[in-house]
Amino acid sequence: MRTLRDINDLRSILREHRLGGQRIALVPTMGNLHKGHLALVSRARQHADIVVASLFVNPMQFGPGEDLDAYPRTFEADHAQLTDVGCDILFAPTVSALYPNGLSAQTTVHVPEVGEGLCGGSRPGHFDGVSTVVSMLFNLVQPDIACFGEKDYQQLAVIRKLVSDLHMPIEIIGVPIVRAEDGLALSSRNGYLNKQERATAPALYRTLCTLRDALERGECAKQVLQRGKTTLYDAGFTPDYLELRDTTLGPVTSATRQAVILAAAKLGPARLIDNLSVQLPNAATDASR
Repeated sequence: MRTLRDINDLRSILREHRLGGQRIALVPTMGNLHKGHLALVSRARQHADIVVASLFVNPMQFGPGEDLDAYPRTFEADHAQLTDVGCDILFAPTVSALYPNGLSAQTTVHVPEVGEGLCGGSRPGHFDGVSTVVSMLFNLVQPDIACFGEKDYQQLAVIRKLVSDLHMPIEIIGVPIVRAEDGLALSSRNGYLNKQERATAPALYRTLCTLRDALERGECAKQVLQRGKTTLYDAGFTPDYLELRDTTLGPVTSATRQAVILAAAKLGPARLIDNLSVQLPNAATDASR
């Protein structure tokens, strides 16, 4: 695996692969890799000849008071894991390389509608930061495909709209959530949990499963979601949101059949997110009822 930090080096090497007719895949990450990230690289390998993983803790997507400084940097371990899983190129630029004029002077990319509410409502500016850095990476790498995890469901929706609206010739592949044996969705932020919090954390997934079953039986969505919030509070979480949306993140109506439950909740120092698909019956009620 080649490790690159210079933008011109990255472009030069990828140009050679592109001229050789090779398909290129991109897996953007912020490092502190786990099996979920490695699943993205493995999926990318199935669709491309050259797999590029980026490692960049993007300051633009962190708001005031968030965990930018505390976010774990584990470059050596990440490098070893990417080598083992067969990544071809690791692009690890510095902040000054991507934002040479500073964040305040940086052109930003805003994706409307799907980036609003949910995590976008709780973390103002977050998805502008995501959309901006991903647009940069797409421009630098010019991949044929890019892989993103379905755990960050709203982020995936934002990226899909970004690519569609800007007519980028990139196939976006969503990769299913990778979970621990107890159901907890793998996340770099799980490392913030102490032993007791880690034992509690799977209750988020269990709660979503219970809510899914109730919704698929045709129970009132508003009552089900309120019951879910109470369950999370009782388990020790502080829910940020717990919502039912259609698969495009639009509102659920009586005509909706495919939906998704999305949750974000604080547990100790960690903000955990998760989601679960739901097949609504014909008698499904609007989420606002």
